[in-house]
Amino acid sequence: MRLVFIATGDIALPSFRRLLADGPRPLALVTQPDKPVGRHQTLTPPRIKTEALAAGIPVMQPTKIGQVAAELAALEPDILVVMAYGQILRDDILTLPRLAIINLHASLLPKYRGAACIQAAIDAGDTQTGITAMHVVRELDAGDIILAKSIPIAPEETGGTLHDRLADLAAEVLTETLPLLASSTAPRLSQDPALVSYIPKLDRDHGRIDWSMEAAAVERRIRAYHPWPGTFTTAIEDGHMRRLKVFPFTRVHATGPAPGEIDTGSGSLIVGCGRGALEILDVQPEGGRRMSAADYLRGRKPERFD
Repeated sequence: MRLVFIATGDIALPSFRRLLADGPRPLALVTQPDKPVGRHQTLTPPRIKTEALAAGIPVMQPTKIGQVAAELAALEPDILVVMAYGQILRDDILTLPRLAIINLHASLLPKYRGAACIQAAIDAGDTQTGITAMHVVRELDAGDIILAKSIPIAPEETGGTLHDRLADLAAEVLTETLPLLASSTAPRLSQDPALVSYIPKLDRDHGRIDWSMEAAAVERRIRAYHPWPGTFTTAIEDGHMRRLKVFPFTRVHATGPAPGEIDTGSGSLIVGCGRGALEILDVQPEGGRRMSAADYLRGRKPERFD
């Protein structure tokens, strides 16, 4: 089977490694261009590119994937496998493979099409999520489902831990899907439009905590958004507003002060929510290091959180 892998995000690494170990060995990797990262904006390649080059796999990094349509066509691929690539594929790519172009998607479709599906499942309080292998069509994540596998979401799951577990699950799904496609026995289950939901891409500002939400929902969001995009609040200290990053894990209390108001009487940092309150255990003040809430309170006197 002649296969090309199209991916950028780290969630695709276990699937790519599985292909390198067990085959079919990818003819090429298509990934996003290197991007500037960090304070010094150092040009950094995707990790999957580094692993591909180390394994002797040719790498293409077009700004738009259509720019390499001719090169991909010359490879005469049977299957294109896409995961966390970050671009919409057009007809010049969709019509290339002989058998299929498939996507490994980190949700149980049709629930959570789009980006940030891992965070969305935790944020919503779902008890399970999974990986769906589907045919790729022009409409976002709307193709027929080939195979889906689910895993439970643990009570203290974070976006980071669930990401890693789903990455491993994707490799299993891919291993089961490829023989079905090769033998032309792969099912095609259409998605029920009534069950479709869309999740937009997250940015850092989405991590601002809304203290009018109930405490249990805030607790889930802090876990869901760790490590990306992270959660934060604005601490009012001596009349000044300072950004304060909040980390999992936190404790939910049945009662507490008004939303955004702070109770430090017990030596703990307890913040009122729309219903109940949340005890915060670890924070990082703006320009400072991560520390316990107790250490934070020893050095600062926050009046409230906004």
